[in-house]
Amino acid sequence: MSDHPDYSKYCAYTLKWATSDWEVEQARQLRRRVFCDEQQIFKHDDRDAIDDRALTLVAMGSQGGWHQQVVGTVRIHREPNDVWYGSRLAVDTDFRTEGQLGTALIRLAVSSAHAVGCVRFLATVQRQNERLFQRLMWHTQDYRTLFGHPHAVMEADLDAYPPFYHPKGGFVIKARKPKPTQDVWAGLLPNQDAASSSSTMRSNMRSNR
Repeated sequence: MSDHPDYSKYCAYTLKWATSDWEVEQARQLRRRVFCDEQQIFKHDDRDAIDDRALTLVAMGSQGGWHQQVVGTVRIHREPNDVWYGSRLAVDTDFRTEGQLGTALIRLAVSSAHAVGCVRFLATVQRQNERLFQRLMWHTQDYRTLFGHPHAVMEADLDAYPPFYHPKGGFVIKARKPKPTQDVWAGLLPNQDAASSSSTMRSNMRSNR
């Protein structure tokens, strides 16, 4: 990625479940850049057995209705008794000051799982992101150290995430002008046994119900 990203390149971002091979592949490449190259949590690849049964969610830069690049990703998967987990949340370094992609991915993850019967949604969140998740109506259940990094085990308040029934089509959020802002940009969120986003995103999700 360039040192000086051209934010005018994308007028909007589409958030959806990945439905094409290139979307999944770009999401995996992004995860490797974040968790292997940048954070050095894993040596060569962050893939694990969960990838064989997880759903990949993506945020894609869009211009003129065309999806051109995966700039954010997260995966979700179901465990017994309709308990769902989120993991491997990452946003490309060039797009973190966009300031809304991480929270939009979180909302898509929980709301789309809610639509297919989720009764609990949990994630293990890197501690630097704990307060932000709390503002997004998540509650801390426990603390633990994973891969040498402190994490919080957290659960989403499903009442704050109404079901979203069209995750393959997804929803669109408008691009913002670049400015420093706090947002989730990379969270390990591995599977463990174990306040709302922008009004624009809310209106887009309501219109797709």
